Amino acid sequence: MPQRTFLCRLIFCAIFSVSIINVFNGASSPSFFLRYSKPAAHLQHDVVCPQSELADDVLVVLRTGATESRQKVPVHFKTTLRCVPHFVILSDLDEEIEGHPVHDVLGGHGGVTEKRRNEHDDFKLYHQLQKHGRQNVDSQRVIMTESGSSKGDYLNTGNEGWKLDKWKFLPMIDRSFEEMPNAKWYVFFEADTFLGWNNLLEYLSNFDASKPYYIGKHLYINDIEFGYGGAGFVLSNPAMRKVIEQRSMRVRDYEDFTATHWVGDCALGKVLEDAKVPLHRAFPHFQGDSPATLDPATSKIDRNAWCFPVITYHHVSPAEISDLWHFEQSWYKRHDILLRHRDVFRELVRRRVGAQVPNWDNMSSDKEYNAHDHGSLSDPLESNAWKSFKHCHDVCESKKDCVQFSYQPGSCSVNFSFRLGYSKPTERITSGWMTDRVDELFVKLEAKCGIRDWFSPAEGSHIHDQQRRRR
Repeated sequence: MPQRTFLCRLIFCAIFSVSIINVFNGASSPSFFLRYSKPAAHLQHDVVCPQSELADDVLVVLRTGATESRQKVPVHFKTTLRCVPHFVILSDLDEEIEGHPVHDVLGGHGGVTEKRRNEHDDFKLYHQLQKHGRQNVDSQRVIMTESGSSKGDYLNTGNEGWKLDKWKFLPMIDRSFEEMPNAKWYVFFEADTFLGWNNLLEYLSNFDASKPYYIGKHLYINDIEFGYGGAGFVLSNPAMRKVIEQRSMRVRDYEDFTATHWVGDCALGKVLEDAKVPLHRAFPHFQGDSPATLDPATSKIDRNAWCFPVITYHHVSPAEISDLWHFEQSWYKRHDILLRHRDVFRELVRRRVGAQVPNWDNMSSDKEYNAHDHGSLSDPLESNAWKSFKHCHDVCESKKDCVQFSYQPGSCSVNFSFRLGYSKPTERITSGWMTDRVDELFVKLEAKCGIRDWFSPAEGSHIHDQQRRRR
C-alpha cells in the first residue's frame, strides 16, 4: 500500500511539472483531458480527421447564394467540409456544385410565404433565379475579402444577393431540421467563413445537447442580442424545436420583423429571445474577423482572443480558407494540443510580416501624414513623414507605441496596434512593421495565458477519446 501511494504521488508530480514547463515555454496550454494520439506515420497528402462519436450527431449547414456560390463554395469541399460526415448547402437556387446538391431554402414548405415572396421588393433577384436560373447572375458583383468585405457586411446592403440573404435564416432552421431531425447539434456558417471541425467538436463536447443552446459570437441591434451569422452559430436539437414551434405560431410577425431589419441573424435572435433561449456567448472561439484583419490583442467581455482555441474566422477568401485548412492539418500532424489563435499568429501570420513589404496594405490608419495637412508641422519627423518610405519608417520608430506603418507616394500612415492586412499587387503601397515591437507584443500577450481551454458550461469536465483517422 505505501508503495502504491508513493507511485501515485510520483506520477502526479511528473504531470504537474510537465504542465508548468509547457506554460513557461510558451506551448499551448496543456489539457490532459483533451489529448490526441497521432497515427504512427503520415503520408504527405493524408487528411487528418478527428475521430469523435459526436461527429455523427452534428449537421453542418453552409448558407450561400447564387450570386457567390460558384466562386466561394467549392473550396469547402476540399477543406472545411472534408472531414464532416453530414452537411447540407442551402441557397436561393436549386443547383449542383461539383456533384453536391444545393437547395433553395426560400420556396416550398417551411420557406418564406408565397405572399411575401410575390410582394416584397427583396425577392426581385429570387424571381429572376427561379425563371432564368443562373442567367445574368454573373452581373452581380461578388464581394470577396480582398474587394472590401473585411470592411463590414453592412456596407453591402444595396447588393441584391444581400437583400435576399436575410430571408434565409428562419426557413433554414426548418429545412435543416428536416434534413437530419435526430442530430444533436446544428452548425450554421457562411461561404466566406473558415470552420475548424476538430476544435468545434471539442467545444461542443462541453455542452449538454439535451438542453436548448444557442451558441455564437454576440452582437446587438437595438435591444436584441443575437449570434452573428458571419462568425457561425450553433443550435442544439431542443433549441431548433423551440425556434420551429415559435415561428410557426407567428409566421407573419417574424416576416414583418425580417422585412424591417437589414440582417436575418437578428430576426433569428428575436425568435430565440421570444422562445426563451438565451445566447451563449462564444467569443473568442467564434470570430467575426479574419487573421488578416484581427487585432491579436483584442479583448471583449473580459476575454482575450490570443490564448484560446479558434473555431471560426470570417471574411476569408477561398485562398485564405485553403491556407488556414492546410495550416490546421499541419498543426495536428505535428502537435497533440488544441489549435489556438496565438498559434495562427505566431506560425502563420508572423512569417508574412517584415521591415519592408512592397505591394501590401497592412491597414495602418491610426494617424496619417500628407504634405497638404502636415508639411508645416514643427516636428521634422512628422512634417517629412509623407516624403518617402524611409521617412515614414522613421516617424513610426520615433513613437514608442507605433507597431506598423504603410507608405504610398505622398502619404504615410502609422498604427498603434497590429494588423496583417492584404496583398495589393496592382497598388503602389508598401508596408512595414517594427518587427521587434511585434515580437514584444506577442510575448506580452502570451504572459496573460493560463490553462483554460474553453468558455463553456463544462470546461475541462469531459474525457474524450481523441484517436484520429485518415479520410
